[in-house]
Amino acid sequence: MAERRAVVAELGEPPYRAAQLSRHYFGRFTQQADEMSDLPRASRDMLADALLPPLLTAERELSCDAGTTRKTLWRAFDGALIESVLMRYPDRVTMCVSSQAGCGMGCPFCATGQAGLTRNLSTAEIVAQVVAGARLLAAGQVPGGPGRVSNVVFMGMGEPLANYASVVAAVRRLADPVPEGLGISQRSVTVSTVGLVPAINRLGGEGLSVTLAVSLHAPDDELRDALVPVNRRWKVDEVLAAAWDYAAATGRRVSIEYALIRDINDQAGRAEALASLLAGRLAHVNLIPLNPTPGSKWTASRPAVQREFVRRLAAAGVPVTVRDTRGREIDGACGQLAASARP
Repeated sequence: MAERRAVVAELGEPPYRAAQLSRHYFGRFTQQADEMSDLPRASRDMLADALLPPLLTAERELSCDAGTTRKTLWRAFDGALIESVLMRYPDRVTMCVSSQAGCGMGCPFCATGQAGLTRNLSTAEIVAQVVAGARLLAAGQVPGGPGRVSNVVFMGMGEPLANYASVVAAVRRLADPVPEGLGISQRSVTVSTVGLVPAINRLGGEGLSVTLAVSLHAPDDELRDALVPVNRRWKVDEVLAAAWDYAAATGRRVSIEYALIRDINDQAGRAEALASLLAGRLAHVNLIPLNPTPGSKWTASRPAVQREFVRRLAAAGVPVTVRDTRGREIDGACGQLAASARP
């Protein structure tokens, strides 16, 4: 807000105009100058042009689940493509947002990872994805009537902690009360990482109460080196040690993300190995049935194998759930829609 006030003052307007403009964006979800009736008509366009430029343009929009799951492919001002997904459940609305255009982590089973990294997103481009979802909900354009975004997960395109400054600033904007930000509880925000250990350690010192999600995908270094190439730099034990430090610093349970891939990482022995790493820790396993990408050799585990994996974790006392597979019929896996839109 202080920076917005400074910009407004440089434009020759009273600094309090920054709060008025912010209330329109974060409270009423508009950036259209002609809707800002509390601003002087002569100043509206100038202020909106300076502080609320159009950042993202919807390139494609797909929906499923009777309209309660909506995926948007956005084109940024420079042509970069990113994706976000709105998912409405009976008790919450979750926005899955991108933090980068593309991704540089190179995980072979991920459509985004195979596309490579285009660039980091700005804080504003990250926040704009959530505001767009909030706008749809407030207008009653998502089945279920008017609503609000209650949860945000940084699990779209990109490695959030590789765009550390913008992601942390976006978290603060999401959590700050209106008009400073969107007023979403930090405890309802999840930041995912493949395991950038120095950044995890840094995040633990930010004084935030967001959930850390570690995309583990294998309990052993040999397999994880292949599935998550950054493991060649920071091994499983180092990643989990950083995660436990984060849990100790914040009191927040760590989410361990594990994409179940048929005949690759879904063996009973690996379930036992994962359980031995996590038993007694402040952690929860989120099993993800792999959303296969066209032409890929990677596919989801067989249902019986998935059930056995769950059973073995639960038997060891490790909390475990299986992620809802929403969006599969609308290219729901990260990067699929963007890949289909490239020439």
